Amino acid sequence: MQIAVIGAGLMGHGIAQEFASAGYHVLMHDVTDEQLQTARTQIEKNLSVLAENAIIERESIYSTLHRIQTDTKLEVVAESADFVVEAVIENLALKQRVFEKLDAICPPHTILASNTTALMPSQIGVNVKRKDKILNTHYFNPPYLIPLVELIRSPDTSDETVEVTFELLTAIGKTPAIIEKEALGFVGPRLQAALIREAFAIVEQGIASAETVDLVVRNSFGRRLSVAGPFEVFELAGWDLVLAAFEELYKDLNSSPEINPLLRQMVESGKLGVKSKEGFYSWTDENIQQLRERMNHALIQQAKDM
Repeated sequence: MQIAVIGAGLMGHGIAQEFASAGYHVLMHDVTDEQLQTARTQIEKNLSVLAENAIIERESIYSTLHRIQTDTKLEVVAESADFVVEAVIENLALKQRVFEKLDAICPPHTILASNTTALMPSQIGVNVKRKDKILNTHYFNPPYLIPLVELIRSPDTSDETVEVTFELLTAIGKTPAIIEKEALGFVGPRLQAALIREAFAIVEQGIASAETVDLVVRNSFGRRLSVAGPFEVFELAGWDLVLAAFEELYKDLNSSPEINPLLRQMVESGKLGVKSKEGFYSWTDENIQQLRERMNHALIQQAKDM
């Protein structure tokens, strides 16, 4: 089976790496040779880190890179692909155009998957003829360290398409989760959105600082959630106790359909986080690297423990 990855950015290069590491031939596309070279360099760095931590053999780095070919021409990448993952920026109009082009270029049997964070497959494939062969495969960053992939079908997606995709993802070592009904944000992003909405409300209302919120999450239920999901955790507690605790608490939780004004204020003032070196925290190149290393170290340790 030949794999094509469209978009070599933050997610695309990691997805290409995953398939190539599993032995698949991958063609990766982006609009410039510079972007493609940057992606190959990052893939080599990722593989080196995995080798240093004994997750892969160092000898496999070259063979993995050898299985990834790149091209700026979409036709070259897609014309013989059996499975395509689109990983361009989160822009509906752009994704729709890419899917239309892929629909025209790819063989009739080719499955077209989008690595969108929140958009629904029926939106992205609205102008695609092969509606039975489109779906979303939502990876989490970094895709080569986080095993889950949400697999979202549209009302027109065939059972065969879902089954083939599920088997393919399982074969490369991922943990696919089938989302039966398409909805904006699927499952993972919806849960993250609910958490950050409440986190912003806590800070805005002066209940606690952003630093304290992070401290609480990292050192309490965040640890539990790495080994057990919310339903498992509360099953242990008992739903009677959960109901009693939530009878009063739910009334005070943020449920506004509007974006928190503090979030808008942060963006309008240019406090974007790491990319502007200022947000709720002050960022330097050194502490940015420290955070990334801390997160990657923890994810690598989890991968070794699996």
